[in-house]
Amino acid sequence: MTEHGVRPALRDSPAWVALERHRTGFTATLRQLFEADPSRGTTFRAAAAGLYLDYAKNLVTTETLTLLVELAIERDVASHRDAMFQGGQINSTEQRAVLHTALRAAADESVTVDGIDVVPQVHAVLGQMADFARQVRDGSWVGHSGKRITHVINIGIGGSDLGPVLAYRALRAFSDRNLIVRFVSNVDATDLVESTRDLVPETTLFIVASKTFGTIETMTNAESARTWLLAAYGGDSAAVAKHFVAVSTNKQRVVDFGIDPVNMFGFWDWVGGRYSMASAIGLSTMIAIGPERFSDLLSGFRSMDQHFRTAPLAENLPVLLGLLTVWYVDFFGAQSVAILPYEQYLDRFPAYLQQLAMESNGKSVTLAGDSVGVATSPVYWGEPGTNGQHSFHQLLHQGSLLVPVDFIAFARSANPLGGHHDILVSNVFAQAQALAFGRTADEVRALGTIEELVAHRVMPGNRPSNVIMADELTPFTLGALISLYEHNVFVQGAIWGVNSFDQWGVELGKELATEILPLLTSPHASLKVDSSTAELVRRYRDSRQP
Repeated sequence: MTEHGVRPALRDSPAWVALERHRTGFTATLRQLFEADPSRGTTFRAAAAGLYLDYAKNLVTTETLTLLVELAIERDVASHRDAMFQGGQINSTEQRAVLHTALRAAADESVTVDGIDVVPQVHAVLGQMADFARQVRDGSWVGHSGKRITHVINIGIGGSDLGPVLAYRALRAFSDRNLIVRFVSNVDATDLVESTRDLVPETTLFIVASKTFGTIETMTNAESARTWLLAAYGGDSAAVAKHFVAVSTNKQRVVDFGIDPVNMFGFWDWVGGRYSMASAIGLSTMIAIGPERFSDLLSGFRSMDQHFRTAPLAENLPVLLGLLTVWYVDFFGAQSVAILPYEQYLDRFPAYLQQLAMESNGKSVTLAGDSVGVATSPVYWGEPGTNGQHSFHQLLHQGSLLVPVDFIAFARSANPLGGHHDILVSNVFAQAQALAFGRTADEVRALGTIEELVAHRVMPGNRPSNVIMADELTPFTLGALISLYEHNVFVQGAIWGVNSFDQWGVELGKELATEILPLLTSPHASLKVDSSTAELVRRYRDSRQP
């Protein structure tokens, strides 16, 4: 802050200027850093909530970390964090609190929003979810014809889909295998048709997840699902109440759809979609793994929340990851981060993080409406396990782009089989090592490589990575891992000064789609659009003619 209490622009702040000066003089390679400090592997590490972070293979020194922490202090990360946990309206463009952390608060905690303690409300909904989940799991909830539910289909999009999909796939080993959960999000009819093609309507339950019960993709799919169901019941609309439940805040629309309001599970404006997995949006997860294991999931979230809230910045896992991302994006020009879980159950984790990070921090203006002035969110991407080693790892090792990597690994497998897991984990450690240290021309020659191939087989190294390890993937561990990345994204946003909790960028395209839709279905509608769009509409109309 200046003497008048006005924060300077990010690039003009003392800590940022110091980091720029430090980066200019930063010439050491990872090989040199490890040679200078053989104990580096025990210095650059941290642990919390059952997760171990090895960040030794990063292009940082103790001075770098000191300067990054100074940046976090200067940018008031701690006070922003405290305001979030205390229910402050940090989502200033929508005048809302941001309290996904309250969704996993213990029953004896108190979190106040507008003078109201919301924790009792949260636990009331959790209780309602648990009662319903037990009924579906034990067979006491039956369809309209009295048959037991065997398949659950969650209909949602964005945060109402990505979180539940991730949780179901990640915790498949803990799920009731007599209940199959599927997910429909794309308004492309193929998604719904293929998800229901082999199902029996009488044993299928739909969860329609939409806060307003008006999201066009979700409600289009829900309407078609209802038509599919009623066709099996001869149009008996009473069947809807036994085969559909809602996660929503719009009671009237839920009732109009035909769902019994008793089976409407609510949530709140202070829960953003991409942060809603621990709310009623997680109903499909609770049905799959049971209320007790869902409680373990919440405990994992809560454990990392507490660490983020109380640990010193220099020892704080989300803070460290957030600062490292800022370091690479803004001082090394990195444009993406690879998330590589060496665990097949986490195959949708990179996709989940794409929304979490890029919808949160894909912004170019500050909370005050000014230009940020620096690069913000990188692209998040990745694939599970050794699959990536046979596709994009070539770019990671020898490409011209710097791509920081987060490896995620577990000491024990849910499916121990021969030597599979040892082979899997050996690849995690080897990839991190190869990215960091590479292989020099002399080392290539020492292998007997002919001179013409030496340049092609050199691995430059000096590619940064983190390794995040846990004992095994459990509901608790998954909660801690997701919370780690939620708060990592929060730290990045606080540094850049953006609002990580709105998403105005998704609105314009949706608005224009509602204007274009009638042009596609009405051959005589006037095409008052740009010439490119007009020609596309004409071609679409012509192609639909018999």
